[in-house]
Amino acid sequence: MLPRFKLIIPIVFGLMSLSWAAPSTSPTIITPAEIEKAKEKYGLLAARRLEAWQKLVEHNINKPERLKLQRVNDFFNGATFTTDKKHWKQDDYWATPTEFLGTDAGDCEDFVIAKYFTLRAMGVPEEKLYLTYVKAIRLKQAHMVLTYFKTPKSEPLVLDNINDRIMKASQRRDLIPIYSFNGDGLWLSKQRGKGKAVDGGTDKLKNWNSLLEKMR
Repeated sequence: MLPRFKLIIPIVFGLMSLSWAAPSTSPTIITPAEIEKAKEKYGLLAARRLEAWQKLVEHNINKPERLKLQRVNDFFNGATFTTDKKHWKQDDYWATPTEFLGTDAGDCEDFVIAKYFTLRAMGVPEEKLYLTYVKAIRLKQAHMVLTYFKTPKSEPLVLDNINDRIMKASQRRDLIPIYSFNGDGLWLSKQRGKGKAVDGGTDKLKNWNSLLEKMR
């Protein structure tokens, strides 16, 4: 749950521990050493989830983008939704994908962050993916979803932890878009597109700084 709307800093995707050993190899989204460390901290089941995450990337790296979206959405939506207050004892905490899968729970931001970085690891271009703040009408609260644009002028598809179906934005009448962001900038959103760019809007967010620092 999001207590308030915030401005977002650019995402520096290269900060994530993601590497390619050679053009013919699959990307490593998490190393065996990192999995072992997570096993010690979170337990055996956590290690298995992280191994499944690596296999998800390896097995789908060459699949069509629409199939990548579906498989990533299904994979992460199996986690439990909870609040930061209950899960992390903090009002607002942005978990890394490893923390999210390690504990098998998180809030809407954690679902979106994990999906975003996983799809980027699978080769989906940054300019097609946007982390989008919305107002969830039925829940009567702020919410975050991941939106995907097949082309710059396409109507986006919405990946959401509260609705397993990937739908066009215009079909999600329960959501009112507020703004979206990725590494390229921040936009005031509209129902069928990115919306209007915000000048200098992506230069402040403590949570992103903390998240990226943890990913180093």
